[in-house]
Amino acid sequence: MNEVGPIASPSGIRQRNELAAMRALYRHGRLSRAELARILGLNRSSSGHIIAGLTADGLVREVGTTEQVQTAHAGRPGIMLELRPGAAFFLGIEIGVEHITVVEVDLACRIVNSRMDPFDGPSVDVDTAVSRAIAIAFDTLPADHLGRCEGLGVAVPAQMDRKGLINTAPLLGWQNIQLADLVRAAVPAQMPVMVENDANAFATGASYGAGDVHSGVTLYLVMESGVGGGIVVDGAVFRGARGLAGEIGHLRVDGANAPGRSLERVLGLECILSAYRSVSTQPEPSFTTFLADVRDRVPGAVAIAEDWARALAYGLIQGCRIIDADRVVLGGSVAALYPLMAARVLHHIRSMQEESFPLPVIETNEDETVGPAFGAACMLHQRYLLTDSARLGEDGA
Repeated sequence: MNEVGPIASPSGIRQRNELAAMRALYRHGRLSRAELARILGLNRSSSGHIIAGLTADGLVREVGTTEQVQTAHAGRPGIMLELRPGAAFFLGIEIGVEHITVVEVDLACRIVNSRMDPFDGPSVDVDTAVSRAIAIAFDTLPADHLGRCEGLGVAVPAQMDRKGLINTAPLLGWQNIQLADLVRAAVPAQMPVMVENDANAFATGASYGAGDVHSGVTLYLVMESGVGGGIVVDGAVFRGARGLAGEIGHLRVDGANAPGRSLERVLGLECILSAYRSVSTQPEPSFTTFLADVRDRVPGAVAIAEDWARALAYGLIQGCRIIDADRVVLGGSVAALYPLMAARVLHHIRSMQEESFPLPVIETNEDETVGPAFGAACMLHQRYLLTDSARLGEDGA
């Protein structure tokens, strides 16, 4: 993480050290006073003043572990320090094509509330979508958490610049929308607001929210109605010049020139369901029944899944050739298909490229339903521990 810019005053130095202490406690979970002082590079006295200030503000607390109490034969049991989870909360929203998802995390970056509502994104305008999403978010947020809500993040499937201007969101039908301003105007309380592409938000949540920073290059894919991609290098999201780094969903599959044969059209949920409905004998074909049919080796479903596996392998090869990723993380509802087709995906990867090119490790996100929304909340959590605008007296918008 990058440090906040230089703060010359004694109070500014103290605040900077407080932020560093909170970041250390977030990364490590619990630390002794000596461990925290060592990480901060401060003597015990100076570190003690920092801890006292954070404790007085209700941001840090002392805790003892069961193991320490059991093994302490004499004297005071070992005391550890940790962030006080309920000291602050952060909201994340994903405005998707078929759903709106809201996630609330606490100061320890643990999910305390989540909700997913069905949503027909293409059928409504952006103002309606934002209003509905904000209403759902603040309906989900408990009333006693509102005063401690330190920010809201919104993720959407869109090409977006660093200032929150959506150039295009083809799946939602939006163009030239200043999303950040719309969200700020709709939020019913004063708090920081951030907006981001859904894949970059997912990458943020999966990397920052994991606690342990992966040293290397990871390609994150969100597979829902479309396919979004994000890149994380040594724990930091690489957005590219215009925020489009990692967007492999627009690759043409196998060099096909036919309109609509982009990778996201082949890998996305609607393409799978359209093909499945034409062969399924299920009374109500759905992605759930499709997965069941693949698992049961029903020929029609397996043929669709095989095409999907081949296309995914093709996309991963092209992406990893450029960025040399050592890890791929798949998220979104369609990622549930990968465990059933992992062997076939790896087979196609091996058959499409020379043996000398190393294979990345491919994983699926543990909870595909909250990926971008969780990441949107993590963006505000990260901001709070980097700049803590309320404590530093900066503009939070």
